Amino acid sequence: MSVFCKVDDKHVPLYRIMWISALPHFCGDEDCQCEGKYEIRLEQGESVWANAEERDGTLTAIANWQTGLDAAPDEPEDWDE
Repeated sequence: MSVFCKVDDKHVPLYRIMWISALPHFCGDEDCQCEGKYEIRLEQGESVWANAEERDGTLTAIANWQTGLDAAPDEPEDWDE
């Protein structure tokens, strides 16, 4: 079991994650490069931005890490219910 998950091109330590947004980012700024992505807030006020698949994979990795499961399920859980 790894204490890391991959978000975009980064290996993020699970223990640094403070929260994960349930809704995609929308600010309306023309220059925004994060529109439609999910914020994963880290310690120290840092953030990484994930697509829906990466967000779901991160949530599954945290749940597995917390419960001590070694393998992730084949299908990501539906976190929007």
